[in-house]
Amino acid sequence: MSRARGSARVIAGPERAAFWRRSVRVTAAASAGFYPLLYAAGLPVAALYALFAPIAMGMLSAVPGSGRQQASVTLRVVPPALVAVTLGTLLAVHAWAAVGGMLVVGFVLAFAAVAGPRAAGAGPGLQLFYILACFPPYAPDTLLERVAGLSLGLLLLAACEILLPDPAVPSYRELLAAGLRTAAHEARAGKTPPERLREAGSTMRLSHVPPAERPAGAGRTDRALEQTGRAVRRLLSQLALLAEAHPGERDPASAALLARVGELCEACASALRAGSRAPAPDTLEHAMRSFQADRVRLAAGPPGGAPSLPTDQTPQVVQPPPTALLRRQSRVLALAESARVAGVALSIALNGAPTRTPVPRAMFWYAEPATPRLWARRVLGNMTLRSVLFQNAVRTALGLAAARLVAGSLDLAHGFWVLLVVLTLGRSTVVATWQAVRLAVAGNAAGAVVAGMLLIGIGPFTDAYAVLLAPLMLLAFFAGPTLGIACTQGSFTLVVATAFAQISPVSWRLSEVRMIDVVTGSVIGLLCGLLAWPAGAGHEVRRAMAGLLRSCGALVPGTAEILLTSPPGGRAVPGTLLSLHRMRLAEAAYAQYRAEAATRPAASKDSGADWHAVLVAADDMLWGAHRLPLFGLRPAAPAPPDAWTRQGAAALEEAAGRIAARLVTRGPTAGPSGAELPDGRPSVPQSIDLEVWITGLGHQLARIEAALDPPDREPPRPEPPARESL
Repeated sequence: MSRARGSARVIAGPERAAFWRRSVRVTAAASAGFYPLLYAAGLPVAALYALFAPIAMGMLSAVPGSGRQQASVTLRVVPPALVAVTLGTLLAVHAWAAVGGMLVVGFVLAFAAVAGPRAAGAGPGLQLFYILACFPPYAPDTLLERVAGLSLGLLLLAACEILLPDPAVPSYRELLAAGLRTAAHEARAGKTPPERLREAGSTMRLSHVPPAERPAGAGRTDRALEQTGRAVRRLLSQLALLAEAHPGERDPASAALLARVGELCEACASALRAGSRAPAPDTLEHAMRSFQADRVRLAAGPPGGAPSLPTDQTPQVVQPPPTALLRRQSRVLALAESARVAGVALSIALNGAPTRTPVPRAMFWYAEPATPRLWARRVLGNMTLRSVLFQNAVRTALGLAAARLVAGSLDLAHGFWVLLVVLTLGRSTVVATWQAVRLAVAGNAAGAVVAGMLLIGIGPFTDAYAVLLAPLMLLAFFAGPTLGIACTQGSFTLVVATAFAQISPVSWRLSEVRMIDVVTGSVIGLLCGLLAWPAGAGHEVRRAMAGLLRSCGALVPGTAEILLTSPPGGRAVPGTLLSLHRMRLAEAAYAQYRAEAATRPAASKDSGADWHAVLVAADDMLWGAHRLPLFGLRPAAPAPPDAWTRQGAAALEEAAGRIAARLVTRGPTAGPSGAELPDGRPSVPQSIDLEVWITGLGHQLARIEAALDPPDREPPRPEPPARESL
């Protein structure tokens, strides 16, 4: 809900410079609109809106990006801002109409976070525009003046963002190109250190990408870029794992396939840098099918079994298929599939809708639907109580509507300050809200004392307030983000006191009114935080991860059944679309959980729970369910899964369900820790790809469950590190 910062912290040099630039931009834009409209044009209402428009969008809103990106968002905000002011002005005719409008506007603008970081960042500013307009007096005759001041303030802010911009950061496409070049070099030469490969992959994790550059939209291009990044991260991790498990070991067939992987990665990187059409991965796909055909022949052994020999000769022993080579080639084929997925997704991102249905269709489901359908799917998919975005929107709307009702019922002077407090101090957990409220009340108390002394000392001399306003804004807008919430609230009290003293006569009681409104808003915010999902994402991340593990765990037996009993290109594994949807909800819950980590007390933290490892394991299950039916090693004739495969798949599903139950109940469950895979190996070499997949997943689930065990319980023996794909 709020974009304000917490308590004081150490500020690095570049961040301090960014705060200064933002303070200068907002102060310059607010001053350039406020002073001429008030003193030259004599339009106090327009001046007030011209003052608060840059503050709302420049300070209360966290619009990410470089100067041009911020200016673009500010200009796009102008039409909805005018709609918000118009609605607020018209609905101010009655308190209940204003409350109903606040409920709807608050929910819609908060729920707009489903569109990505830029829409989420602009939401608080747009809410403030409605808040300013919906309070008495009901004055529709001033609508034109309000609209003019608002428009001027936003245009001036956009101009300042262009003239004094924040520096640009590498785009997501540039990060993708760098990752693809690293993968291409490793695939062809094989000399990159594994740690460097993993570091290159981590730079494309969305949590490490600047918010403005994240492909978080619901359209085809953003979805395709996000899938490309996921596939490239997986590819780099697989290359690192191959280098660690088989250093310097490359048979001719694997070397040839890796060369095709390098060619595709290099071509994709060049297309990203040049902005041209992406190459189709047809050559790599053909090489993968030839590679797999050779593996099938290798796994089948010599044709016809043992040769016929005269009875007087000792029969020769038929050598079994080289299982070590097949396992190494299984890893090579898996990383080639990651490169193929990256190529297909990038071609969708750069070339538009594909001319033929990409394979597998379930993985690229977004390629064919029209953009409105994709947005509808994103919105409807989050219209559930299990979505943290929906929870945040409901919490925000209820808090603002309650604040508007209380302020109107009690006829509080400057009642919009009550809503402003709810808007800026509300957090997604009640503990974090209480921490913010304590600091805010203390800061406002100090600011009210200073503002009262200032109003008493200067009295009615508006020229003195006019001189003080700009320097106070400059210092307040820099000191607030630097020193924390208390300083932000205290300095903002001084700013509003000096601003309102120029618009109409005020006394020291303005500080008293400000303090009453802040306390009222704080109480309302605390009550809403207490009644509406007080734990924030702490509980929701457990439920989301548990549901994700259950749905993805069920994919393993289905994948084994299809791979060994169906012909290539047969039916898809049931449940993949449900798992993809639950993956999206789990990722959103995890993102908010990480954002809440700084304010969550140590006693409430999920000790040992490695949510990122859960996402990685679920992603591996999803990816294997797509990959193995296409390129997995399978018997020449369909046959039921052998005992090892059947028992191993069932053990993985059972382990995923057991871990899911532990996440929900927060306690131990009956049974062993980890996936109890059967001893030995599959009875047929054609099950090696399944064996490699199931064994790797078993190691990951064992580590996840071991992290949930108390310290006195002996964890499973350590295994090689899991590959990181998120």
